[in-house]
Amino acid sequence: MKKILIVIIILGSLMTYSCSKDFGSMNDDTKSPITAIPEAVFTNAQKEYVDLMATPNVNTNIFELITQYWAETQYPQESQYELTERNIPRNWWSTLYRNVLANVLDAEKGIAAEVTPLPEDVKVQTNSLAICKILYVKAYSDLVVTFGDIPYTDAVNIDETTTPKYDDQKDVLYALIDTLDQALGSLDADYESTMGDQDLFYQGDVAKWIKLGNSIKLYLGLLIADVDPSKAATMVSAASPLAMSSSDDNATLYYLTATPNTNPIWVNLVQGGRDDFIPTTTLVDAMENLDDPRMDIYFANKIDGKYLGGTPGTGNVYGTHSHPGDGLKATDFPFTVFDYAQVEFLRAEAVERGIAVGGTAESHYNNAVTASILQWGGTAAQAATYLKQPSVAYSTATGNWKEKIGIQSWIHFYLRGFDSWTQQRKLDYPKLEAPQLAVSGYPVRYTYPQNEYTLNEDNVEAAASKIGGDKVETKLFWDKN
Repeated sequence: MKKILIVIIILGSLMTYSCSKDFGSMNDDTKSPITAIPEAVFTNAQKEYVDLMATPNVNTNIFELITQYWAETQYPQESQYELTERNIPRNWWSTLYRNVLANVLDAEKGIAAEVTPLPEDVKVQTNSLAICKILYVKAYSDLVVTFGDIPYTDAVNIDETTTPKYDDQKDVLYALIDTLDQALGSLDADYESTMGDQDLFYQGDVAKWIKLGNSIKLYLGLLIADVDPSKAATMVSAASPLAMSSSDDNATLYYLTATPNTNPIWVNLVQGGRDDFIPTTTLVDAMENLDDPRMDIYFANKIDGKYLGGTPGTGNVYGTHSHPGDGLKATDFPFTVFDYAQVEFLRAEAVERGIAVGGTAESHYNNAVTASILQWGGTAAQAATYLKQPSVAYSTATGNWKEKIGIQSWIHFYLRGFDSWTQQRKLDYPKLEAPQLAVSGYPVRYTYPQNEYTLNEDNVEAAASKIGGDKVETKLFWDKN
């Protein structure tokens, strides 16, 4: 697959000097940009977003530990749900607000300011603005899904206020759904966008963005299905026919072999020389019991002929356990933030909820599992054999539909801890228990950043009280199971 050069814009300070004589343009630095190219600012937002989702850095993203894909070795605090020692919620919060959302809004402003003398230019510009909105909706919804009530109407606008009020989580999510609908309604695949190669997912392909936007709508619709089934059904039935239809539609960033555009997993584990993570017994044992063909990709270093996972929440010895797969730690290992397999799991769920999306739950489940195995480097034959096992087959596997879809999507989402955490909270499968030494119950949200209590005390305290307490165990409005 084509690898796209990742553009990083470094904005230097521009200094203006006052002179007593007019030297015309002699003081102009013709090699320095006066303003950043807005599409390149969007590139920055995309890369910051993917890097955040991909990184295993324990200062920011510990969802691989929460969802028990990985256990820690000598420093087990994060797998014990210790969030404040490293300011994990603050780093997640600030990266999404500052590095992703603020950049998306700046890109929008720049694109909107471009001169469009011809009607077709307006269409192209409108497509680019809608593409910005789709990334904006996904990133902002991730904040809602992480924290609950958050700043929205007053946020990302330091000129207006430095103490933004917190908006109701349901109101924010529903406003984002409206924004997504507006963006999808303005996209026109008969015209191009201005993004081109600055778009790290699709190189400006509008038809692909229409599919991604509808896939996100499908996801958000099913997220609220337990609390607003009528709205969920309307959203899902409208989005499903226009969502991803094959793995060619996946939203993937292809990292490069040269820094600084390498995969954050390599940066943290290989370049950083860290032996901090090993796969858990939770995942290894589950996959071994299912004779899962992805094991040789997910894991490395067999012990006495078998993969051996570590215990979540305790200090494990790196050398006596299996390790994350070698291929996953390559400099250019690609990272996917939304894919066809995920969409097919969502369609299977929709059928089980009685929402008209066509097909059967079993057919969508089979499509999802097959797409996952192929995406991870397996074969169609392996997928077919895997699906014939009574423990995997949709019609014979034990448990209810939430368990079947939940366990297989959990296996698929390996390395995508945030997506796995969201799915697991919605379906309540797999059943993940807090480790014995955990400092709290199983987290169903991040607590608010500690610096909010210093800089925005009244608003954050009001929000904490409203949602039922600033605790990791406080369920969000959509998490009703």
